[in-house]
Amino acid sequence: VQLVESGGGSVQPGGSLRLSCVVPKDTIGTFCMGWFRKFPGREREGITVIDSNGRTSTADSVKGRFTISKHSGNHSLYLQMNGLNPGDTAEYYCAVAARLCPTTWTDPRFYNYWGQGTQVTVS
Repeated sequence: VQLVESGGGSVQPGGSLRLSCVVPKDTIGTFCMGWFRKFPGREREGITVIDSNGRTSTADSVKGRFTISKHSGNHSLYLQMNGLNPGDTAEYYCAVAARLCPTTWTDPRFYNYWGQGTQVTVS
């Protein structure tokens, strides 16, 4: 199962970026999907997730600034990031869990498939 990410890059503080992730067609309406990020020397951390019914959960660190969404027609997952600051600089990953979203959705061990990662730099 291949997840293909795009949309990373460099942006000034206060700017916006939109990440995209193409997922397999049969997962878009069934499985739990999320976005993680990884800072150098640290484990991946979950930032937001969307379940099969479109309900979302978001980490406090990005709440009000980042929004997850999905589009069934082009079987894609998105992360809209607004109000970016240097503390958001990280490698960002999309992920799919072949199950319903767990209460511990921020734990990367529950996810079966991962995108290749895309760098976001805010400076």
